Amino acid sequence: MDEWSLIMSDKPTNSALQAVTVWDISVRIFHWSLVAGIGFLWYSGEEGGNIMTWHMYVGYTMLGLILYRLLWGIYGSTYARFSYFIKSPGKTFNYAKDFLKGESPHYLSHNPLGGWMAIVLMSLVFIQAATGLFATDDIITEGPLFSLVDESTAYLLTEIHEINFNLLLLCAGLHIAAVLYHRFVKGEDLVKSMITGKKNVALTPSAGLKFSWYKMLLTAGLVGASIYGLVNMT
Repeated sequence: MDEWSLIMSDKPTNSALQAVTVWDISVRIFHWSLVAGIGFLWYSGEEGGNIMTWHMYVGYTMLGLILYRLLWGIYGSTYARFSYFIKSPGKTFNYAKDFLKGESPHYLSHNPLGGWMAIVLMSLVFIQAATGLFATDDIITEGPLFSLVDESTAYLLTEIHEINFNLLLLCAGLHIAAVLYHRFVKGEDLVKSMITGKKNVALTPSAGLKFSWYKMLLTAGLVGASIYGLVNMT
């Protein structure tokens, strides 16, 4: 077992398990806000009309969430840090082989595939929010930074905005499928863990959860101020 992850047996007995806090409150708020935001953006984008004003507000919020998570992944709580759950291509490939054989172990934080999927999802949400700042529907809705680029660039970014959302939905679907696999095949309830912040593990982790409300609030404040300044710069 390496020091950056807690691995437990594939099917530990209930008597050997203990609840360990893994996900701090900000990671859980981030996760469920992202879920709700993607759902609303999908609905409002299809609906159009006056609701597009809220579509834009939620888009700004999503951009802020991603920026917050990027910072939190650098200096945030123990298991939220990218250095804890992002594995090398070699380790990820070996995990994928074990996964296909049905022999993959459990990890305290994200497993190697889950870690990279989290990065992909965050990247797609960032692209979605960033391109939306320049997008236009050719009717009444324009992103707040639309005037900063020429028309051809705005149309290109609008097209990327539309295509990228389909990729985002595809990856979200794969993520949901993986969560269901862990729940019904491996007996690991990831949804409950992301609600309570706790995981049931068979071994005592080498590092406890280190969380700071001060850092959380300071980071959220800085990100919020940055997003406000960005969307009001024109």
